[in-house]
Amino acid sequence: MLFESINKNTHKCCLIAEVAQAHDGSLGTAHAYIDAIADAGADAVKFQTHIAEAESTPEEPWRVKFSKQDKTRYDYWKRMEFTKVQWKGLKEHAEEKGLLFLSSPFSFEAVDLLEDIGIKVWKIASGEVNNTPLLDKIAQTKKPVIISSGMSAIKELDQAVNLFKKKGIQYAVMQCTAAYPCPPEKIGLNLIHDFRRRYKCPAGLSDHSGTIFPGLAGAASGMDLLEIHVTFSRQMFGPDVAASVTLEELKTLVEGIRYIELVNANPVKKDEIYSEMRSVRKLFTKSIITKNKLKKGTILKNEDLTFKKPGNGIPPGEINNIIGKKLIRDVPEDHFLSMDDLG
Repeated sequence: MLFESINKNTHKCCLIAEVAQAHDGSLGTAHAYIDAIADAGADAVKFQTHIAEAESTPEEPWRVKFSKQDKTRYDYWKRMEFTKVQWKGLKEHAEEKGLLFLSSPFSFEAVDLLEDIGIKVWKIASGEVNNTPLLDKIAQTKKPVIISSGMSAIKELDQAVNLFKKKGIQYAVMQCTAAYPCPPEKIGLNLIHDFRRRYKCPAGLSDHSGTIFPGLAGAASGMDLLEIHVTFSRQMFGPDVAASVTLEELKTLVEGIRYIELVNANPVKKDEIYSEMRSVRKLFTKSIITKNKLKKGTILKNEDLTFKKPGNGIPPGEINNIIGKKLIRDVPEDHFLSMDDLG
């Protein structure tokens, strides 16, 4: 499970691909995202479970008025709904593909639905962090939680963490800035380490930048989790496209993070690397060689010598120890000087 791998300090960042509303209410598209995310190599797929009647009213304002087919945001949430059977099918599909299935609940009814289909880890959306009744209901399941901090003051985040901590529930905290897309100066990678120290838990980034760069930077600094929105194309329809990466970019991100982890997990000692590189070193370094034919008895001067590859002979750094020495034999032009030539 997610938290087991994190707490074993495996140096592996759990990469969560966030579909959110990118399926635009199409069950087939939701399943297609699962296949594509698995193919890209992510660890988890995340959705949002909206039940319009339980969480919204027709008066809810639009965050971004993007839809030409939904009169109100309530209508949009209604169109985003799946049945319990459909959600169960999505979860089973994700698990068949080796993905952890996650979905954020936005109502008591959504918690019940996700609990009924056997969700293993909860993701708390940033707008729900101060919804104590919802957090209490989630805590009753005794399952681990991932808390997004995007819309919370530290005081609110403290209260949410303490609620789960007092109940003995595993938790992780994700730095998040609720801007879509989020500019680089507001990513806040520094807060990942602050949260890890403050809450003594795994910490990561919920990234809305629409690029792979914050994820790579966070992985290089050793974060535990990364959540990133995905889209099939930047020409897709929906509120989060500008804050998403494409599936091709997701694959690159996964490859980059795993590469960085391999680097970080294998510190090297300079002298050991030097020993391993000795044979290659000769190809790149130079030796002291003669510029012209020289007779036995010649006292070597700077103008008699030069430096050329490969590094099979006396290295250039020894030149001051060679100048003034006498040759004990005739040597040809371009001769790799050796100590056996010198008296």
